[in-house]
Amino acid sequence: MYDPRSTLTQQVSGELEGHFGDKVYRTIIPRNVRLAEAPSYGKPVIAFDRSSKGAQAYVLLAQEVLDRCLGSAAAKTAVLGVE
Repeated sequence: MYDPRSTLTQQVSGELEGHFGDKVYRTIIPRNVRLAEAPSYGKPVIAFDRSSKGAQAYVLLAQEVLDRCLGSAAAKTAVLGVE
């Protein structure tokens, strides 16, 4: 999880982007209370609170991964279930 207030986080992020360039995914998973709470309820965050910022970030990351692998139309169908 990414915390922009942390100097170390910013440094590591910069190093990764500098070394790997466009291979680094652009979606950032923010620190989020709902992400931390979900496991204690035995659920993935998407099932626990889909509207939370953390859950939405994971949806965006999944879409970004699929977009790179399959193309944007197929990714949208796979992630959102729509065409």
